[in-house]
Amino acid sequence: MNIDYGPLLLTFQLAFTTTFFLLILGIPLASFLAGITHKSKSILEAFISLPLVLPPSVLGFYLLLAFSPTGWLGSFLERVFDIRLVFSFEGLVVASILYSLPFMVQPIQAGLEALPASLKEASYTLGKSKLQTMFQVLLPNIKPALFSGIVLSFAHTIGEFGLVLMIGGNIPEETKVASIAIYDEVETLNYEAAHVYSSILLLLSFTILLLVYIINKRLLNYTKE
Repeated sequence: MNIDYGPLLLTFQLAFTTTFFLLILGIPLASFLAGITHKSKSILEAFISLPLVLPPSVLGFYLLLAFSPTGWLGSFLERVFDIRLVFSFEGLVVASILYSLPFMVQPIQAGLEALPASLKEASYTLGKSKLQTMFQVLLPNIKPALFSGIVLSFAHTIGEFGLVLMIGGNIPEETKVASIAIYDEVETLNYEAAHVYSSILLLLSFTILLLVYIINKRLLNYTKE
């Protein structure tokens, strides 16, 4: 049996890239949400959390309309920057960032909100800037939350199907990730190959979750000490 490991490699590439950008976007966004008390906070939190309850096909449909060359965003990007997001790896990254955003933002926000306000005030009193306070004081004190956000975002991206199918289609070496490959193999009744892909993703997902629990437990014990 010949197995094409390209979809698995593409899946990991997508997960790593998405998690990297989510970390860059998630920290300032979580910090902003943790620091505001305005009534609009609930609206922003609900908007960011939509992918948790929204069917991937719904989000994929609207992103497909937006990214399409006939859509307002797609036509603008193609006309000005010569970038086409639909049926491309770049489009998968953008869609995955939007789809996995709450998995990065919520743990970090919860971790920041759990810290005592005196910690931030003490840092400002010692003359540290907001940026220094964030990276030298606050983030080191929420390592479990930060680690959870990174790992859950990575794992969630690996398991995407409906969204990547609608945005990226099924282009080998470009948008055909492991979940799409499994669907293809089942469609052609090639259960042996589907079993190989599924087993790898199952083992990987279980290992990731196990590491989250083990490392978070150790980080929490270290923080208490």
